[in-house]
Amino acid sequence: MCKGLATLPATCLKSAKDIKHKISFLLQKPEPQAADQKQIKEKTVAAAAAAAKSVPTAAEVEKWKESFSHVMSSQTGVGVFRNFLKSEFSEENIDFWIACEDYRKTPPSKLATRAKQIYQQYIEPDASNEVNLDAATREETRQRVENAGASCFDDAQKMIYTLMEKDSYRRFLKSKLIQDLCQTQTVTNNWDCAENRQMLAGGA
Repeated sequence: MCKGLATLPATCLKSAKDIKHKISFLLQKPEPQAADQKQIKEKTVAAAAAAAKSVPTAAEVEKWKESFSHVMSSQTGVGVFRNFLKSEFSEENIDFWIACEDYRKTPPSKLATRAKQIYQQYIEPDASNEVNLDAATREETRQRVENAGASCFDDAQKMIYTLMEKDSYRRFLKSKLIQDLCQTQTVTNNWDCAENRQMLAGGA
């Protein structure tokens, strides 16, 4: 057995230091960037989930059927639509849209940091929640983020909005969720069906 550090060979001491370094590294807190992105994601999901739990009126649902803009201008509509996208595994689109809306409310002193977080989370290649943008818009947005201003995500946000409007929104209108919600005009109990409650609560 070793009787003291002095009696240990240099290689043994080096190994001990290496092990100590590795243990210290594992015990470190998560990188601020990753932690910030997780916090942003949780905030977005919580806001949408809270909105989705609000029971829409028959008039609201009829408005949603008129145009996509009515869905997106309604807090409840955004929440319900997000849960529909979640069932299609494409909720990153509306999460990005919500993040852009929130970004415009960011104090000027924090714009640069917030812009970088949004870019890394949704726009850069292989981002954790990468949205579908063409190469030109992606590159233009990257350049704008370098000199972050309140409108640096405008073009990217418009492209994702159009994608949701032309694609996901059409399926949303034909979904069983919307069909059942429309029936609440005449059959109130339809709102209590288990499938709708599950989707509005965030289930797929």
